[in-house]
Amino acid sequence: MNIDTIKILITMLLYMLVVICIGIYFAKRANQNSEEYFLGGRSLGPWVAAMSAEASDMSGWLLMGLPGVAYWCGFADAFWTALGLGLGTYINWLIISKRLRRSSTVFGNSITLPDYFSNRFHEKKKVIMTISSLFILIFFTVYAASCFVTCGKLFHTLFGFSYHSMMIAGVIFVIIYTILGGFLAESASDFMQSIVMICALTAVLVIATIEAGGPNAVLNNIKKIPGFFEFFGIASPSLKSGAQQIANNLPVFENAKVYGFLTILSTMSWGLGYFGMPQVLLRFMAIRKADELKKSRRIATTWAVISMIAAVCIGLIGRTLYPTALTTQSASENIFILLSSNLLPSIGAGLVMAGILAATISSSDSYLLIAASAFSKNIYQGILKKDATEKQIMNVSRITLAIVALIGVIIALDENSVIFTIVSFAWAGFGATFGPIMIFSLFWKRTNRQGAIAGMLAGGLSVFIWKIYIRPLGGFFDIYELLPSFIISCLFIFIVSLLTKAPEKAIQEDFEKAKTFAC
Repeated sequence: MNIDTIKILITMLLYMLVVICIGIYFAKRANQNSEEYFLGGRSLGPWVAAMSAEASDMSGWLLMGLPGVAYWCGFADAFWTALGLGLGTYINWLIISKRLRRSSTVFGNSITLPDYFSNRFHEKKKVIMTISSLFILIFFTVYAASCFVTCGKLFHTLFGFSYHSMMIAGVIFVIIYTILGGFLAESASDFMQSIVMICALTAVLVIATIEAGGPNAVLNNIKKIPGFFEFFGIASPSLKSGAQQIANNLPVFENAKVYGFLTILSTMSWGLGYFGMPQVLLRFMAIRKADELKKSRRIATTWAVISMIAAVCIGLIGRTLYPTALTTQSASENIFILLSSNLLPSIGAGLVMAGILAATISSSDSYLLIAASAFSKNIYQGILKKDATEKQIMNVSRITLAIVALIGVIIALDENSVIFTIVSFAWAGFGATFGPIMIFSLFWKRTNRQGAIAGMLAGGLSVFIWKIYIRPLGGFFDIYELLPSFIISCLFIFIVSLLTKAPEKAIQEDFEKAKTFAC
């Protein structure tokens, strides 16, 4: 490694040291009991709730996946995805957050998502709790794998280290950090990381635009590529053995493809995922006062919009500056790293790389912690050993965390994995499994336990069925699995609830109480 690379590495290591110190600072409080460890005692302020939710939500996908999509096939796919996510962010904070904060308190002072769903329907046999916990374990394992891929790609691209060894080193770091501090440490560091992420995106965007000759120069360049800068068209790289062909030192593209209404609807359906995203919903439950969620909504939406605009633009500018540098879809996700390391001074590049690391850490610790709580709190204590002590719950949580991370490592072993693809599947899983029942449980009093069970199973299983068997049929069926699975889940909840017995009076009374409960 040369001196500049060493400076970048040192900067990133110093950043990681700060993150560990945050974990140590919160360790004593976090380990007092499971409520402190998993939900921080409902003590988050509006800024920390908003920024930590967005940082854990966006993850390395924002800094690598989204710019990679823009670099690879142009504006349309990245734009419609970002638009759907922006609208989903705002609507989720607007209609779900306050009602969930109140309902999670009224229904058994729930501290995890499976807790809330089970308590909402006054379960005696914990079927809903078991189903929701298992789906959380499955989809967060996939999500964690996407973070591990990000970590491996980052260090491999920057320093030439082995992808596998760097991926595993990142996993070990995240496990130690998450075990140390729990939810409070995670939220506090996520707040810091959200600042690093948005600063990194803004800095690279400005410097890269200047380097490319300004906005007009960028537009003139990318408009030469068929379908690259269109709302209703998409660029199609000419591939040979999976790599884009190069001719006369320029990337070769085939004729542009149409980006039709059905595709736009499919892409924008990413926004539906927010209604079922545990790492975001937990922030709603953890804020200290429901009235502070209005301020959080404005902060979160502003952060998300600015960050996604910057990420999309970075991908487009990257194609202008380095048109032939990244010739596979997997490699294209390194465009942010390439711009940062080539255009910024070493210390600045180190801080920007820390931004990618920040995104990875902020997400993977959330995923691992929520997955661990789903098993230890909801399955182990809720079903297997109801008299479990706080110490036993915490120990089981840490063991679960390590096992989930290990499975995530196995999934992430393929260094050609595309982060965007991995995230899209897990996102669909959460959105279709939990999104519909979250909306119905908060806003429709007639929703009952049978409808909830049917809807969750239908939504979660439909994601697998549509992805594996139906979408490959192409044509009308080639739409993102979240959209049809979300609709199927809603139909099952509605129809099954109407065909079965109405919720008992006590449940309906709690539902009415939650509408105006002061907390």
